[in-house]
Amino acid sequence: MDSVMRAVAVYLFLLAIFRLAGKRSLANITTFDLVLTLIISESIQQSLTGKDSSMTNALLLITTFVGLDIILSLLKHRSRGVDRLLDGVPLVLIRAGEMLQERLNKERVDKQEILTAARLQRGTTRLEDIDYAVLEPGGQISVIAKEGAAQ
Repeated sequence: MDSVMRAVAVYLFLLAIFRLAGKRSLANITTFDLVLTLIISESIQQSLTGKDSSMTNALLLITTFVGLDIILSLLKHRSRGVDRLLDGVPLVLIRAGEMLQERLNKERVDKQEILTAARLQRGTTRLEDIDYAVLEPGGQISVIAKEGAAQ
């Protein structure tokens, strides 16, 4: 039972940390992010297994993590509030062509990232051609071009 409680605590802690880190952290994984993830996983390994490094304990931990994931996905499916808490909501970064700088700063998104998304999605390379840019809960940026914008 001790392993299950440790697994639940670690799972919830990591969920909170990654949620606080922001949407962009999860959408664009860099080499640095991968190294950080590996270091985190190694750091928590001892706290999960404690003195019991048996196969049974490892299987119990895996079962606990998968069970927690299933429970949270069911809760998200049944409750919009839980879904919003865990995954967040879309956030408008550009509205009617105007950059919302406070939101860009809060989410650590720069102009170049929006222009890259605009180029990939709409074939536009100018900020003036963007009507709306939205940071989706998964970290992607969706771009809606102005009517008649060059493509």
